[in-house]
Amino acid sequence: MNLDYEDAQVSAAAARLLEIQVEDLLRCTVIRRSIDARGTRARVRFNLSVEVEVENYVGDELLCSPGAGSKFEAVKDSGSSAFADINFSTPEKASSATNPPVVVGAGPAGLLAAWRLSQAGLKPILIERGAPVENRNASVGKFWAQGQLDPEDNVLFGEGGAGLFSDGKLTTRSKLRSELHYVMKLLVECGAPESIFIDAEPHVGSDKLAEILPQIRERIKTAGGEVLFHSRLEAFDIDQGRLAGVIVNGQHIPTQHCLLATGHSARDVYKLLQQSQVALEAKPFAAGVRIEVPQTQIDLSQFGQDAGNPRLGAASFRLTRKPGRDTRACYSFCMCPGGTVMACASSPGELTTNGMSMSSRSQTYGNAGFLVPVTPDDFESDDPLAGLAWQAEIETKAFRAGGSDYSLPACTLPEFLAKKDSADLPNDRSWLRSITADLHQILPDFVRNTLLHNVPIMLRKMEKVQLSQGLVYAAETRSSSPVRIVRDESFQSTSTKGLYPAGEGAGYAGGIITSAIDGLRSAEAMLAEMTSA
Repeated sequence: MNLDYEDAQVSAAAARLLEIQVEDLLRCTVIRRSIDARGTRARVRFNLSVEVEVENYVGDELLCSPGAGSKFEAVKDSGSSAFADINFSTPEKASSATNPPVVVGAGPAGLLAAWRLSQAGLKPILIERGAPVENRNASVGKFWAQGQLDPEDNVLFGEGGAGLFSDGKLTTRSKLRSELHYVMKLLVECGAPESIFIDAEPHVGSDKLAEILPQIRERIKTAGGEVLFHSRLEAFDIDQGRLAGVIVNGQHIPTQHCLLATGHSARDVYKLLQQSQVALEAKPFAAGVRIEVPQTQIDLSQFGQDAGNPRLGAASFRLTRKPGRDTRACYSFCMCPGGTVMACASSPGELTTNGMSMSSRSQTYGNAGFLVPVTPDDFESDDPLAGLAWQAEIETKAFRAGGSDYSLPACTLPEFLAKKDSADLPNDRSWLRSITADLHQILPDFVRNTLLHNVPIMLRKMEKVQLSQGLVYAAETRSSSPVRIVRDESFQSTSTKGLYPAGEGAGYAGGIITSAIDGLRSAEAMLAEMTSA
């Protein structure tokens, strides 16, 4: 469809493809919309997938029409619709459990898990070490403006988790359609735009997420759940391989069911798990830098003469590069159109970076992480937590290179590629609290060499992007967890029954939506176990 299409044109196009009259369409619903900006087309178009209900046709009759080809798929009943709701039951035994379940972490996984458990009548206790959104913004603001870090309440800890300050992208490859719709429906009911139902790359924005999260919190509380902020998990009470309780702020909370959704930055929790002999294993992750370039150049590269069309908004990109003889693979990550690079930290003396966009995506620059895979073999250690120490070493170097006040170390892209000493940074940049630094002293050799070889090749795929106007910030280290909390098919820890590791920090998800879905599925598994007990 053209960029200026109207709803009536969608119905007409669907009828034309089906070789029927528009009047025969009882319903025509767009279920997916993606941007077709392939270079073979003169103008950018929308590709739409629609679900239709047709009068006077039965079974596969329409699929036999001459023009059907592979464009159509029969929907047998309303339950198989793309917008079908997931049907959750409320187990009676689970509802009458003596001790309520505890959910640790109010990020996407923890929030969805607490929401589901509260809907089942279990009155879960959701604990979060950081602050609610309303107060969290103030703490983060002080960190960004003045370099004042609160180790318990920061960009990475607090209601919404690390995902609150990372653009609000809802893109996912999950094939769990019902669960995906369940999560999206909850977000829309709490204030997200309805467009997230259909957009191939749905986006909310960090500003809108800050408005949505309190609505989810209130729904949990209304359904009987309890939400406790500034509440830190300090220990597990494990009796003969079975969870008996958790220690929070010095208080013992008896529970036989704990869903652990503490995110990839709660390093103290990983250490606590190791001390408690909970099964852990090292897993691959990635590290690199974050690069920003003018958003207008990205738009022109992706959309050509249609750049600036309000129905398209700011363009994004996804770039990859296969491994070479002497270099590893490289890929862009968490691309933030019209956004800003930002500083992140959860421990004193350590610094990492990320990107963020507001709902308007209207700022001057777009940015993305450019990452290199890291494997457990790189550490030469059998310790499953070796990746945490590896991350911390890089983050310590970044902190010192940035002046030891949480300013980001940065340099221009040409200087980075030429391995030259840093000159002045441009006055016009997204993250003003940054200083010139030699980024090559921060990054390990294999990361640096891979980036030097691959970044210019990758960015040149976008013809209008000028490398001379790129800016590089270091270092990006927390794209995913270097640790997996081992669980079985019941979603429980293989070593500790009643402990349900979930989300990105557990090593089973990546991003807002996959984490939310994993939290939802983990809660369902907990309910099943409580019912069978």
